[in-house]
Amino acid sequence: MAAIKTTRTVLAAAAALGVALAPALAQETPKVKGAVEKIDESAEKITLNHAPIPNLDMGEMKMVFKAGDKAMLKQVKKGDKVLFTADRVNGQLTITSIAKSK
Repeated sequence: MAAIKTTRTVLAAAAALGVALAPALAQETPKVKGAVEKIDESAEKITLNHAPIPNLDMGEMKMVFKAGDKAMLKQVKKGDKVLFTADRVNGQLTITSIAKSK
């Protein structure tokens, strides 16, 4: 019986800790302004001139990103202004969403 009580106490504490940490772990990836400089369909890469990307601790610069989805390569073209999100996916800088902006 003592083992069951201890197990319940440990599980309850773990659940409480998980709930307390959830907001800190659930950081939203910020949308960033950019402009498409180049699209390389064969390499599945998009080159963007972009504003700072806080979640990647990256300043304003021109950078090549992997397209998170092949469809992204058709959604935009050179010269388009865009809003995008980016993150490290399997060690590669990757666009996780992209849309034309005004």
